[in-house]
Amino acid sequence: MARKGLIQREKKREKLEQKYRLIRRSSKKEISTAPSLSEKWKIHGKLQSSPRNSAPTRLHRRCFSTGRPRANYRDFRLSGHILREMVHACLLPGATRSSW
Repeated sequence: MARKGLIQREKKREKLEQKYRLIRRSSKKEISTAPSLSEKWKIHGKLQSSPRNSAPTRLHRRCFSTGRPRANYRDFRLSGHILREMVHACLLPGATRSSW
């Protein structure tokens, strides 16, 4: 189980990313269409003034049940070992376990 503080930090990052999403996209479009280098630097400075945690690359997917940050399956939003346990317990419809 992940620490509660780490999970709350991820939620805070998600909120910041949603809040600044349009601002970041519009400034990136302005950078690509700016004719001179000095204008690009001004727009880039505006982009840099936004919080670091508003960048989408700072987000990290976590397991829905345990909060584990690694080995997550996007379709189920679960980590690998929790997914395996749920499949073996027949809690996920449509998922089949492999047997050799």
